[in-house]
Amino acid sequence: MKRKPFTLVLTFLIALIFPLAALAQGEETLSLRLSRDFGYSSGSGDIQGNFSMKATGPDDLARVEFYIDETMIADDSEAPFRVAFTTDSYPQGIHTMAAVGYTSDGRELRSNEIRANFVSAADSQDAMKKIMIPMLGLVFGIMVISFAASFITGRKLKALPPGTPRKYGFAGGAICPRCQRPFPLRVLGMNMLAGKLDRCPYCGKWGIHRSRSLDDLRAAEAAEIERDKAEGTLPEESEEEKLRKQLDSSRYQGL
Repeated sequence: MKRKPFTLVLTFLIALIFPLAALAQGEETLSLRLSRDFGYSSGSGDIQGNFSMKATGPDDLARVEFYIDETMIADDSEAPFRVAFTTDSYPQGIHTMAAVGYTSDGRELRSNEIRANFVSAADSQDAMKKIMIPMLGLVFGIMVISFAASFITGRKLKALPPGTPRKYGFAGGAICPRCQRPFPLRVLGMNMLAGKLDRCPYCGKWGIHRSRSLDDLRAAEAAEIERDKAEGTLPEESEEEKLRKQLDSSRYQGL
């Protein structure tokens, strides 16, 4: 019974020291990473072009030798320990990349190995075509669907009287820079960086239209009436017509 406290202390020290020792041992490793600078990588081991090897290790790492197969291709004594190479400088096929590091007190550390298949420029171009052609076909198909949807649905708003309140839907609305009339953007319109590629249903102009706020759209609706009055194309409204439009407009308040 008297030894029990000592046993507990010893168990505690062992449990504390072993993880610390394992952690210290884990820090004494050299890690090698391969990155693509410019070129092709299949994601499954095929590479071609300009790549870099980078080694990381303990704080006292002083020098790193970089190897492709059994040949040292570089010796770096300054952090970050890194070397660039071109796959075309080596024969096609499977190659093994590794590094050997040396600490300031002379310890030698060996890195993990990275295996990759160096392919030719022609092979990498063929692989890229197999990826890009289906992607371009998908983009083109989406554009065709967007254009077709715009032509099919683009006629529905042409007979809409100026000033009529509109519902702009999920995609929002835009104001045509040519005819200045607001219109709802179509969900199937092609999304571009600056806005959505769409066609104005009034004047038929194609363009990249940015979604506008509801206040801007309502102001553009009101501006249609004033513009048509100024041009003399819109007759003066009767009191009955004005009251009807006020009732129609009240339905869309709060949208």
